[in-house]
Amino acid sequence: MKPGIHPKYVEATVVCACGNTFTTRSTRPNLRTDLCNVCHPFYTGEQRIVDTAGQVERFMRRMESASGSAPSKRQQRLQARATKIDEDRRREEEARAAADAEARAARRAAAAAAAEAASAAGEAEATAETASIVDEVESATGEEAALVSE
Repeated sequence: MKPGIHPKYVEATVVCACGNTFTTRSTRPNLRTDLCNVCHPFYTGEQRIVDTAGQVERFMRRMESASGSAPSKRQQRLQARATKIDEDRRREEEARAAADAEARAARRAAAAAAAEAASAAGEAEATAETASIVDEVESATGEEAALVSE
């Protein structure tokens, strides 16, 4: 060993938190400890929790919050995504229904205009045919809407 580079190795007095003291050798003359062979749960058989930094309480709080009814962040994200998909689907259905209603109204207006033109010309048969055509178109539109919604 090189001389002068190593610390002095002296007898040390160790004092435990329970009050037990013993001597050993160390580079420091006085040592303090939280546990010793007299008070350690392994040697005493006690079920004592040694907590110096609040770790046990923090763990217990986490366990209580995990067992609670609050959903996790992942579950919250999944619920938000499902809600957004449902809203988008509802908007598409409303837009489709509005477009169908506009198409039906346009067809009725066209049929009414055709009926007015036919009645102005004095053709009663054309009016009856136009009305039956309008009824057929509306029933076909209803069938198409049913197929689209399925």
